[in-house]
Amino acid sequence: MDGHEKVLVIDFGGQYNQLIARRVREHNIYCEVVPYKTPIEKIKAENPKGIIFTGGPASVYLDSSPHISKEIFELGVPILGICYGAQLMVYTLGGVIGKANDNSLAEFGRTECDFDNSCALFNGLKERSVVWMSHNDYIEQLPEGFRAAAHSAKCPYGAIENPEKKFYATQFHPEVNHTEQGFEMLGKFLFDVCGCKGDWTMSSYAQTAIEEIRTKVGDGKVLLALSGGVDSSVACALLSKAVGNQLTCVFVDHGFMRKNEGDEVEKAFADWDVNFVRVNAGERFIAKLSGISEPEQKRKLIGEEFIRLFEEEAKKIGKVDFLVQGTIYPDVIESGTGDAAVIKSHHNVGGLPDYVDFKEIIEPLRLLFKDEVRKLGTELGLADYLVWRQPFPGPGLAIRIIGEITREKLSILQDADLIFREEIVNAGLDRDINQYFAVLTDMRSVGVMGDGRTYDYTLALRAVTTSDFMTADFARIPYDVLEKASVRIVNEVGHINRVCYDITSKPPATIEWE
Repeated sequence: MDGHEKVLVIDFGGQYNQLIARRVREHNIYCEVVPYKTPIEKIKAENPKGIIFTGGPASVYLDSSPHISKEIFELGVPILGICYGAQLMVYTLGGVIGKANDNSLAEFGRTECDFDNSCALFNGLKERSVVWMSHNDYIEQLPEGFRAAAHSAKCPYGAIENPEKKFYATQFHPEVNHTEQGFEMLGKFLFDVCGCKGDWTMSSYAQTAIEEIRTKVGDGKVLLALSGGVDSSVACALLSKAVGNQLTCVFVDHGFMRKNEGDEVEKAFADWDVNFVRVNAGERFIAKLSGISEPEQKRKLIGEEFIRLFEEEAKKIGKVDFLVQGTIYPDVIESGTGDAAVIKSHHNVGGLPDYVDFKEIIEPLRLLFKDEVRKLGTELGLADYLVWRQPFPGPGLAIRIIGEITREKLSILQDADLIFREEIVNAGLDRDINQYFAVLTDMRSVGVMGDGRTYDYTLALRAVTTSDFMTADFARIPYDVLEKASVRIVNEVGHINRVCYDITSKPPATIEWE
């Protein structure tokens, strides 16, 4: 974002890369994640206050591993290397990286580490605390000008520094919660070393975004893809403030909504001073997905059909130049960027067709994490029930029905999902659990009901706690709440005779099943 101090996180393929960005932003400092292949000229043009090298799975001494030009160390910008990033710094500047062939020097998981408090990263912190290690290779010999700043029982160079050049590196991961003082360590780098002031707030973001949208749109017409979820609702509020009645919000009820949700969304926006259009397209979408069971194909077909519908609605309104979507940062990352793997194609990112009949797609939330979107919604004056609405994927229940979609399966899932959500609210857990829903599996099993044999569907319940939706842990729902939900579902919903609870975290799973 122009006008804000910026930190660049250079991505070398590690699993915690987006978490580093989250932690930086939690210090009210704007940052972006960029690929390691980004040209030095472009990095220099960004005028960053600091640079952070991420971890990664490779060995830095192999030619096939990610590397970066030595010129980056000549920009006069403070640099923090983490794990692979630490080894890359050492290797590039003339040090030696060794491989722990016998695992005597490899470290994984919870590790006690001792810190030198004279180092800027650890000044004022406890001299010993727990960190999170995850490395096979190790720093064997330091480059000229560096010294050790922390060590563990196995790792003599748990952290290193060259204070004259403002280069710092940690073999451990300060960005994860398992590292007890990690958040503070990152803060020391950002404020004490880089000299950041922390000017990134949702108030300033809103002002900047509104000005940028006005400049981009001019007197053009804008169509917003409104789902009624928090992301598109916040995007609607932002666009409404930016361009007023130039905005038309189109809510497509694709038939895969939660029970009664189409009417609830329409009611929620009835009093808004926006042009609101509801399109009931359930038959069209269900027909489009007939016989389709592969998850990526579902997402791409839904993404394309959404765009075709918006194009049709745009022609009814008149010439519409811009399409607005509530895309957020985790959508972009999971859909794959640069060398990153595609986890799943979000219908509004990787699921877009090659040709889109709009002048431009505007994504005002593209750089924000979910909790930042909620803060922005509050800043814009949205009601709590919209800001804290349960997240719902664009493809809706289509990706919560495993396998082929039928009207019968859709009806079953809508009823079961409603019961589960009701019981979570009844237990007062709706603000403690960040996302909760039901999944209709394609597995049938034998059961007994009314002294007779049944052979019906297994329903899975999913509930997670998370701050950023990039990582998540399964929610520890009390057994009595799960029991109430299970008993009600089996008794009140036909064709379900077994209910399971998903206790898998993200990673290795994703939050949604498809």
